[in-house]
Amino acid sequence: MAGADQGSADRAASTGPPGWDCMPEVQRGSAPVRVGWRFVTLYALSYTGGSLLFLAPLLVSLALKVNDLVGIEAAPAKLAMVTGIGSLFSIVANPLFGRLSDRTTSRIGMRRPWMVTGVALGAAGTLTVATATSITVVLVGWCVCQVFFNAILAAQTAVLPDQVPSEQRGMVSGLLGLSVPVASVVGTYLVQAFRGSMLLMFLVPCGVGAAAVLLFAWRLSDRRLSPQDKPAWSLRELAGTFYVNPRRNPDFAWAFFSRFLFIMAYAFLVTYQAYYLLAEVGIAEPDVPRQVYLGTVVQSLCLVLVAPLAGRLSDRVGRRKPFIVLAAVVYAAALVLLAASSSVAGYLVAMAVGGVGFGMYISVDLALVADVLTDPLTAAKDLGVLNIAGAAPFALAPALAPGLLALGHDNYSVLYAVAAACALAAAAAVLPIRRAA
Repeated sequence: MAGADQGSADRAASTGPPGWDCMPEVQRGSAPVRVGWRFVTLYALSYTGGSLLFLAPLLVSLALKVNDLVGIEAAPAKLAMVTGIGSLFSIVANPLFGRLSDRTTSRIGMRRPWMVTGVALGAAGTLTVATATSITVVLVGWCVCQVFFNAILAAQTAVLPDQVPSEQRGMVSGLLGLSVPVASVVGTYLVQAFRGSMLLMFLVPCGVGAAAVLLFAWRLSDRRLSPQDKPAWSLRELAGTFYVNPRRNPDFAWAFFSRFLFIMAYAFLVTYQAYYLLAEVGIAEPDVPRQVYLGTVVQSLCLVLVAPLAGRLSDRVGRRKPFIVLAAVVYAAALVLLAASSSVAGYLVAMAVGGVGFGMYISVDLALVADVLTDPLTAAKDLGVLNIAGAAPFALAPALAPGLLALGHDNYSVLYAVAAACALAAAAAVLPIRRAA
């Protein structure tokens, strides 16, 4: 592995300031070489930082900000509006920035400029949310966050097929999968540590996440695209930014559908977790950040134990689908446990089981998707389309949740039973994929 780091350095071409090294110009059909632990570590830290930018507000502080502005009675509906509209912006932003990244001929690389831009403008959106005095301003700020943090995500995700060979993708994907639990723990810890200040609850996690993203961007030996190889740009190509033909690539379509359903199950849990604890478990509002933190720690410990093992086993046996199916079934079981419980103990058990399922899924799913991509020159665009499957549920889940809660007479068991059904459907959707075992 140490030799691979040296190999990466040898093939880098210094065309920018110190530390902003770029790889030679990318050619169609070129294959990445094995990566070393220095690259993997910085990549995983960056992915964790990017996750922290999203998750710290979503897990606790955004819900509490809305609650402070409108009160507990109106908060679920207002939060649904803010997160739903914000997710619609992210659905457009991720593939769009992926397409722009695929066409970037900057001397400092294809992916790096969008990581830096995303950090700067996304942080401005976070500050807007933190200092907002109305729901309208919260909505505007959160939409800015969703747009530019998705620029970071589009660039980060494309680095996997850019620079990691197929035989290492399960291992690297497993480590990237740790970004969600680690970011969740760090985010909820920082939020509860600064719970006396709404401003710091937003800005401290943002600062930590931004630093991790910028460190990786600085050290990345980025791909560099020659102007003559720049993909075409037209209204037709722009429309294609948000679409991958399912007839030409049915495996990609099934992977998209599976991820969409799984993240839908996750979105039902994450978006309404704070209100579940308030209304169903009876936690007092000042104690919600700490309880979410404890639940996140339990979930994350299980996830951290499972994700790297599942990713490495997937590489070793050369199979992806069995791990994803099992993961989705386990996650469904966790949501059933949550639906049947109204106690702190039941909540923590469900979060632990969910950590096992979620860890196994995210450690293998990204590797499977990278394996079914058809063109390395449009990797960021295609992964941006795939990331719609991760963003759309955060628009749909808040829209559906009030109706599901009304159906259950404000009992969260119906909401989480539907979420469990989504996870089971995600397991079924991966079975027709042919280009991955």
